[in-house]
Amino acid sequence: MDCKHSADVNRRLARISGQVNGIREMVNEGRPCDELLIQLSSVSSAVTQVAKLILTEHLTHCVLPDCDEDTLASLEEAIDQFAKLK
Repeated sequence: MDCKHSADVNRRLARISGQVNGIREMVNEGRPCDELLIQLSSVSSAVTQVAKLILTEHLTHCVLPDCDEDTLASLEEAIDQFAKLK
């Protein structure tokens, strides 16, 4: 992975790890299920965002450099569309 983005990925993963540890504490405290589900949804979204970042980096640095012009344009459009997903 590009060094420029690895720091961002590591920062995001550390935040996710903290969120998961917090959820574990909530479970041990017997917190209501609806509170747990809200936190789990937040973690799920954060993991998805990290996956999008890693996929975009992979396509940009590993796949796109080997493509012809037409394929490159199609893949760049697909990356843009994928990045807009929630």
